[in-house]
Amino acid sequence: MRYCHLLILRTRTPRILLESLSSLESREKGAQRERERERERERERENAAARKAAGGSGAGGGGGGMARVPALVLVLVAAGAFVISYNFFAMLLGGGGAGAGAATGTRDPVVAMPAWMRAAAGSEERRRPFHVALTATDAAYSRWQCRVMYFWYKRMQARPGGEAMGGFTRVLHSGKPDGLMDEIPTFVVDPLPAGKDHGYVVLNRPWAFVQWLQKANIEEEYILMAEPDHILVKPLPNLAYDNDPAAFPFFYITPSEHEKVIRKYYPKERGPVTDIDPIGNSPVIIKKILLEKIAPTWMNVSIQMKEDEETDKTFGWVLEMYAYAVASALHGVQHILRKDFMIQPPFDTKLGNTFIVHFTYGCDYSLKGELTYGKIGEWRFDKRSFQDGPPPRNLTLPPPGVPESVVTLVKMINEASANLPRWDDGI
Repeated sequence: MRYCHLLILRTRTPRILLESLSSLESREKGAQRERERERERERERENAAARKAAGGSGAGGGGGGMARVPALVLVLVAAGAFVISYNFFAMLLGGGGAGAGAATGTRDPVVAMPAWMRAAAGSEERRRPFHVALTATDAAYSRWQCRVMYFWYKRMQARPGGEAMGGFTRVLHSGKPDGLMDEIPTFVVDPLPAGKDHGYVVLNRPWAFVQWLQKANIEEEYILMAEPDHILVKPLPNLAYDNDPAAFPFFYITPSEHEKVIRKYYPKERGPVTDIDPIGNSPVIIKKILLEKIAPTWMNVSIQMKEDEETDKTFGWVLEMYAYAVASALHGVQHILRKDFMIQPPFDTKLGNTFIVHFTYGCDYSLKGELTYGKIGEWRFDKRSFQDGPPPRNLTLPPPGVPESVVTLVKMINEASANLPRWDDGI
């Protein structure tokens, strides 16, 4: 309604002026109509251009000038009204500093990123390579996923647009070398002391990062924290911007819904619970100097959460993810949230503009291409089906109707297994 009122004012003001000035013009013309009609017509025929430039001459010119002055005023008034109205509405509809999205209410705070920031982050002048750190164990289940992940990392690194993709390290937290040492660059670190992980092997991840950051020589300024079940589907640029790391927002990480538990680790004096991002530690691209500060806190908070019965019960298998989010907030670090960072089949059906396919969920379909999640499908792919060794080469492709995200996932695993030596040996 506000816009309608403004538009009425914009059109009504010139109309009022027009009526007043037209009245003056009519009275003036009425007094001179008879004596000037013939002269005016003659002048118009002889030299219309001269009449406009000079404004007429003699008695007839004086009368014609008085008739034209109101018209000139009208033109100037209308022009001024147009300029003022145009500037006002351009500011109002263009955002006036708040952004167009803010005015319309369509801005998505998760994926929106200032254009200047996006341009700067992607410019050739600010190409900032990142080092990939992949935490893993020596279990067969972890090994085949790491091989697929590293295969596609090298492929995407070699493509145009992969210039920011720097070194790669598998941070092996089993405490001893394994059969992939010659295939994948690996840094061996110690696991937590016996019993300290309480059967929750992921608790070794923050401790692995603490050791790696302290002992390894890492040339890159930034680090991508990744996982074995990540497959890169296109070259990955550095999505971080200076001291603002980039992360993927998980719909099931909801700090605000668990404020009572969160406050055990993030007290009120530190700030609102909304300071805690809805993320885990992976995928995250972050400055190395920031991760060096966060990692010890992340480790300590993870252990504290696991040892607290209420917290452990509340957060379950995503406890370590909450711990990273809380640790980041404790250090005043907030992340650029990128929904295009990663997709998770079968719930994300299209690739879109994503960079990573995360195959953490099982994919079950009928032969008609219908999702049967929660029920074993006639066609299925689930990484958990291959705990003791890699999946066979040339997995059967999904039936027609299955989304492209799932089809792409299976095709990429097949291509990796077809090109990796000794795949069936499960090294």
